[in-house]
Amino acid sequence: MSGVSTSPGSRFRAALATERPLQIAGAINAYAALLVQRAGFRALYLSGAGVANHSYGIPDIGDTTLADVLTDARRITRRVDLPLLVDIDTGWDDPALAVRELAATGVAAVHLEDQIPAKLCGHLPGKQLVSTAVMCDRVRAAVTGKPDRDFVVMARTDAAAVEGLSDAIARAQAYVAAGADMIFAEALHTLDDYKKFTTALTGVPVLANLTEFGQTPLFTLEELRTAGIAMALYPLSASRAAAAASLEIYFAIRRDGTQRNVVGKMQTRAELYDVLGYR
Repeated sequence: MSGVSTSPGSRFRAALATERPLQIAGAINAYAALLVQRAGFRALYLSGAGVANHSYGIPDIGDTTLADVLTDARRITRRVDLPLLVDIDTGWDDPALAVRELAATGVAAVHLEDQIPAKLCGHLPGKQLVSTAVMCDRVRAAVTGKPDRDFVVMARTDAAAVEGLSDAIARAQAYVAAGADMIFAEALHTLDDYKKFTTALTGVPVLANLTEFGQTPLFTLEELRTAGIAMALYPLSASRAAAAASLEIYFAIRRDGTQRNVVGKMQTRAELYDVLGYR
């Protein structure tokens, strides 16, 4: 990784100041992060689902640990300078420790959520939330772990799907008062919903999660811009595409007894070496 004098958090904030909405692309590992960088994104993301699904082959239901996330985050930050936002679920047992250890690996920002520890994907039914007070305690604890003022602690609220939009906005306002730098508004349905969020949180950057096959339509950047959204997140788009393509190749090799019929769909060795910088 090339030497950079500014902190990761300041680089994340600089990217946000440069591009509105800031497109944040998901990367499940260091190689994916290299591809994100090559595509021209200014920030990248490591999701809890990415760690659970791809590093462990399990659903994202809160079974992965801080140590698991640290391993994947460290591999990414050692290879790519782009500021990295990391999903820390509910903060595990110690949000301050999670922030300190992730910051020490070169992470720029984290987000933690207001679900109970046995969490569900934010776009599934049946989510259960902790009280606003408990989440505010999580936020305050996370903030104490910040290595500098520029490191970003983002609070995610899943309340819109559980308690309604008004209560979700009230929770977000409380989380900002507790010290959250930015807000992750999960599973909203309309641009008007986002507009109400951003209007109620004047001056606080709000993130829209554009995960596929979920509750939120796949809005364009211009649509999000009109709603006042500061960040557009694409958490697993490339990994979903890669998984579908991989399965097609596996089936073809198993069926045909050779890869000849699908080799044209593969990345070449030269292309791989070019991404890796290996000559």
